[in-house]
Amino acid sequence: MRFLAVNLSSFLVELGSLDDTLALFDSLSRSPEQGIEEIIPAARTLLIRFQPTQTSMAKLAEQIARRPLTQRGQRSGQQVTIPVHYNGEDLSTVAELMGIGVQEVIRRHQESTWNVAFTGFAPGFAYMVSDNGGWRIPRRSTPRTRIPAGSVALAGEFSGIYPQASPGGWQLIGQTELQMWDMAREQPALLLPGAQVRFVDGAAGAKTVSLPSRPCPQAQSATEGATLSVLATGLQTLWQDDGRVGKAAMGLSESGAMDKIALHAANRIVGNPVNSPCLETLGGFRARANGDVVITVTGAPCPVALRTSEGECYAVESYRPLNLAAGDEIHLGTPTRGLRSYLAVRSGFVVQQSLGSAARDSLAQVGPEPLCAGDILLIGAHQRCNAVLLDELPVVGLPAAGETVTLDIILGPRTDWFSAKAVEQLTTQAWQVTPQSNRIGLRLCAEQPLARCQHQELPSEGTCSGSIQVPASGQPVLFLHDHPLTGGYPVIAAVAEYHLALAGQIPPGASIRFNVIQSFVELTGSTASDHRAA
Repeated sequence: MRFLAVNLSSFLVELGSLDDTLALFDSLSRSPEQGIEEIIPAARTLLIRFQPTQTSMAKLAEQIARRPLTQRGQRSGQQVTIPVHYNGEDLSTVAELMGIGVQEVIRRHQESTWNVAFTGFAPGFAYMVSDNGGWRIPRRSTPRTRIPAGSVALAGEFSGIYPQASPGGWQLIGQTELQMWDMAREQPALLLPGAQVRFVDGAAGAKTVSLPSRPCPQAQSATEGATLSVLATGLQTLWQDDGRVGKAAMGLSESGAMDKIALHAANRIVGNPVNSPCLETLGGFRARANGDVVITVTGAPCPVALRTSEGECYAVESYRPLNLAAGDEIHLGTPTRGLRSYLAVRSGFVVQQSLGSAARDSLAQVGPEPLCAGDILLIGAHQRCNAVLLDELPVVGLPAAGETVTLDIILGPRTDWFSAKAVEQLTTQAWQVTPQSNRIGLRLCAEQPLARCQHQELPSEGTCSGSIQVPASGQPVLFLHDHPLTGGYPVIAAVAEYHLALAGQIPPGASIRFNVIQSFVELTGSTASDHRAA
């Protein structure tokens, strides 16, 4: 075992095989160690997120290193039959790589029982491994920019099905009409870890699994008569809260507000529970009050204007409670610094939740749709509120386009995959945030790309918010809260958790410098414990 630090509250356990990985995952799931909050299994690693106030990486490494890897738990799940039309663009390539005919590839794919080992990459994407092995299919040298939903594919020892149209580098062998991810179902993901899958000829009309539909939610009613009418949404306005923790089995990352500090401040100011849904806007949002409401605006400083029902206009402060009477309009301009502002309303918005959260996940396409002009926002989710606050301090130090911000980072878990010069370049260059950045991640660019010293293919492994992943171009991507649960490119470092809110406020055109607060940390099983089990 190797233990590789990821950030201040996460680390990777690297193992020798998928069987060892699943054995350790089963062991920790049956009998968890104190302080572990979430475990994300992957091909050769477990990503372990822990609570630093209860334990430490060193202590957990010592405890985990003692675990035997010789016994797998019972992972019995549903039996799923998936009809496939074997018409994939790479089917002949796969046959050539395996040294057999196309029909023999199809026969072997159908005769295998495929076990769902773990999920990741996208919600509903299951990594399936054959019970009789024999599959070692390299990824395409050049990934496709768009793979259709339902594509059945192979890579390494795994078979998988793309749940939605997305880029990808797996070899395509067929297509299925089954939906891998459907929010209308009680269990949105068709395949969960432990499921056993058989593939059959789609032309044979095989009977397939049918999951129950989710009951139609009853419309929530406001306890107060006031509403907000959306007049304009600007570039984008989304519902956000703290996100969805603990949904890794479905392939979902946490998501939630990019600047959770600002979200919590907005709710505290108007007396709501801090995790109440708010509006996250990039500026340009306008709404009219239909009744008396108390609102506040936090996050990126932006011009806030009140237009009364009589047509009078006033500039108002953010980070202060503001009473709107019926007919009053609130206008949010473009932030002067930072990127995202948050609007909360006293008593809370009434908004439909998905999987326990109202957060809009832009990668998974989970949560309420982005707001549109003409939407009516109901108010009154909380019958009891605290007093409004007048002493909440505004955020300071947010960058504007053209300025540079410094983020603290922890080196690892794959720093040793890069040359010494690349590690030096990571911290000595200023990295510009490109316009292609979004809630999934900040795409960074500098004059000198980061060169790897190890060029083999990295098996997919868990990622976290703040991970700095380096694709083949050498230009990093800094993952934000809508990031994929697993990734196939090495992570050279990760942003410290206390700077994640700041990272979520960096606008395109600004630059980042990275400051190392912790060097590459690696513990081996023998280092972690003198009593490691065989």
